[in-house]
Amino acid sequence: MLVTDRGKQGLHLNPHLSSLIELQTLDLRIAEIREQRRKIPERLAEAEAPLREAARLLKETTDSVEALVKERRARERDLEAHESQTEKLKARLSELKTNKEYQAYLFEIEMANKKKGEIEEQILILMEKIEQMQRTAKDAQAKVTEAERAFGREKKTLEELETKLDAELSELDRKQRELAATIDKGLFDRYTKLKAVRKDMALAPVRDGVCQGCRLQVPPQLVAEVKRSTELQTCPYCHRMLYWDGGPVEDVRVAPGAEKADDEVGEAV
Repeated sequence: MLVTDRGKQGLHLNPHLSSLIELQTLDLRIAEIREQRRKIPERLAEAEAPLREAARLLKETTDSVEALVKERRARERDLEAHESQTEKLKARLSELKTNKEYQAYLFEIEMANKKKGEIEEQILILMEKIEQMQRTAKDAQAKVTEAERAFGREKKTLEELETKLDAELSELDRKQRELAATIDKGLFDRYTKLKAVRKDMALAPVRDGVCQGCRLQVPPQLVAEVKRSTELQTCPYCHRMLYWDGGPVEDVRVAPGAEKADDEVGEAV
C-alpha cells in the first residue's frame, strides 16, 4: 500500500528536468518557426499560381488577336491584288476584236468578282473573330490586374510574417544558447542525442499513467518514481526522459512491501 502525506502538495520538479523542459519548449518552438519559414516560398508560389495562369491566358488571347489581325491583313492584300487584276481585265475589254474573246474575258471577270466576294467574306469573318477575341483579351487583362493585386496582398502578408518569425527566431536562439550553457554537459548531450533520434521530443510527460511520447502505458512503479522526480527516469519503450504532467503531486512515500505489490499487480496485468 502507498502512504501519502497530504500536507505536502504541488509539483516539485527536479531542477535538471525544469531546465530540460524549458529547453525543449524553446527547441520545439524554434523547429515550428523554421518549418513555417520553410513553407513561405511554397505559400508564395501557391499565391502566385492564379496570376501565372491569368497571365498565360492573356498571352494566349493576345497572341490569337495578333495572329487574326495578321491573317486579316493578308486577306486584305489578296483583295487589293485581286481588284487590281479585275480592273486590268475590264480595261482590256475595249481592245478585244472578237465576240469569243469578249465572252471569255467577261467570264474571267465574273469569276474574279466571285473570288473577290469570297475574300471579302473571309475578311468580315476575321474581323468578327478579332472583335470577339479582343473582348476576351480585355476580360483576361482585368483578371490579370485582379490577380496581381491579390498576389501583392499575399506577398506583403508573407513578407511581414517572415520578418516577425525571423525576429522571434533570433530571440529564441539567444535564449536557447543561454539556457543550454547552464545545463550539465553530459545531460545536455543525452538530451541532444535523444532529440536527434526521436526527431521531436527528448522528454515526454507522463499523463494518466501513459508516456505521451510513445503513447504506451508506463509501469505503475515507474510512474511513482517519475512523480517523486528525485532522479531522471526514462520510458522503457521509447527511452525518452520522463516527467510528471498529471497535476499536483502529493509527497509519495512507498510503504514497506509496496514495490513488491506493485510488481505483482504489473505481472497480473
